[in-house]
Amino acid sequence: MTKAEVISAVARRVGLPRKETALVVELFLDSVRSALMKGDKVSLVGFGTFYFRQKRARQARNPRTGAKVHVPRKRVAAFKPGRAFRLLANQPAPPKPQEPEQIQMNT
Repeated sequence: MTKAEVISAVARRVGLPRKETALVVELFLDSVRSALMKGDKVSLVGFGTFYFRQKRARQARNPRTGAKVHVPRKRVAAFKPGRAFRLLANQPAPPKPQEPEQIQMNT
C-alpha cells in the first residue's frame, strides 16, 4: 500500500476531503520523523514501536573485486510490532474472493 492509497483509504473512512487527509497524514509522518531524529522512540499502542538502533562498524568484502571494505557504524530505523499486531498478523488470512470464470465462446 502506498502513501497515496493510505490517504485515500483514510479519507473514505473519515469522510474528509482527500487534500485535508493528505495534510493530516503528512503531519503524522513528520511528527514520527521528528521524534525519531531527536532520539525518541515512537510507540503506538496496539500497533508497535519505531526506533533507531546502532549497527556496529564491520569489515565487508566487495563481491566484484574481493577487496576488504570498512563499513562504518550507522543508525538504522527499526520497527517492533506490538503484541496485538503480532497476534493479528499470525491469524490465518481470509480467503481471497475468486474471480468469476471467464466464458470462452467457440466461434
